[in-house]
Amino acid sequence: MLVNPGETRRLARTVRIDDPGPLDRYLSSANDSAFVTASQGLIGLGELARFETDSLDAADIWWQEFCASLEHETELPDLPGVGPIAFGTFLFDPDSSEEQSALIVPRMVIGRRKNVSWMTTIGIGNLPNVEVPEPAPAAPGPGMISWADGALPGPVWETMVGEAVEYIRRGAVEKVVLARDMLVRAGDPIDPAYLVRRLRTEYPQTWTYLVDGMVGATPELLVERRKGLITSRVLAGTIRRDSGDDTAAQLSARLIASDKDLREHAYAAQSVAESLQPYVTAMNVPPAPYVLELPNVLHLATDITAVADQDISSLFLAQAIHPTAAVCGTPRESARLLIAELESMDRGRYAGPVGWIDMTGDGQWAVALRGGQLSPIDSHEIRVFAGCGIVADSDPGEELLESVAKLIPMRDALS
Repeated sequence: MLVNPGETRRLARTVRIDDPGPLDRYLSSANDSAFVTASQGLIGLGELARFETDSLDAADIWWQEFCASLEHETELPDLPGVGPIAFGTFLFDPDSSEEQSALIVPRMVIGRRKNVSWMTTIGIGNLPNVEVPEPAPAAPGPGMISWADGALPGPVWETMVGEAVEYIRRGAVEKVVLARDMLVRAGDPIDPAYLVRRLRTEYPQTWTYLVDGMVGATPELLVERRKGLITSRVLAGTIRRDSGDDTAAQLSARLIASDKDLREHAYAAQSVAESLQPYVTAMNVPPAPYVLELPNVLHLATDITAVADQDISSLFLAQAIHPTAAVCGTPRESARLLIAELESMDRGRYAGPVGWIDMTGDGQWAVALRGGQLSPIDSHEIRVFAGCGIVADSDPGEELLESVAKLIPMRDALS
């Protein structure tokens, strides 16, 4: 679906600007978008066009056609993300969802990469000279909040994990990732700009995202394409920070020595490498993971790098990789079907690709984790998610506790 198609001649202008400060200060509307870290990133203000679909491939084609009708005037060098972009949030599994994915073109983009800051305006017909907007008033908090079970109460979810372990032990799959949801209701309207600011501040090592009501702070980068260089950060294998009085160093040592977590991580790293292999000329997969420390959990992590062997877009690569074993399981198709059978809920865009793409096909696509979906009909409600990788020796009680730890970022952001 294309909103505001107007005439086909679309114009964009990009200008260098002074450092705008924290980008989330400019978010002021439910239609705004963001993909930021502590010090850099992109925000989109307003909405010029929207494409709704259940296919990453269809979105990639639509964006190429949109860019072909766009004239871009710029005074900046050709850098990833500089100029017109589209923000996207995509379903985890279109075959098991009644929702739609969305690719959104904002009317204005404000960005920062290292020491370069810019503003892009996009419109139809002649573009007026537009100045950098004033920062929006500080977004208010949501007031008192209450939590309720989503599709499954905790004890029932534990039973489901136990069923999955039995499937694994019988050889149906090697690993499956199971998620749970919770429903949050706030006394006051939930302002997404408030959530973005809290998440960016508390989790600066992550990618904080806001696209079409999907908001969170994810530590997992599905794929980035930057001038032919491909990067993917794989996370699988987790330990909670509330595990007794152990220090971060002690927890790291336990995690890196855990056969269960190392095996879970190996499945995830292998799935990304195998998915990328047909599209690259060279690839580096480190022989062992490192430990990524976050305020709530520690993860085993592997940063895979590769060189693209053809002019393929970041959206194309996201389609090739998603879903990885880190959010689905191994073998992928068997795990996907088992998730649909056991979870008793529609994940929607949780654990799907979220990010942005520019006119050259460069972009960043993360996995929509540590987040939730704001209700499109009730500004006081948000549905939040957490998932855990299940293997043969998983303990249902420990997995439930891990899911609680993974809900901490959104719990804190809503406080």
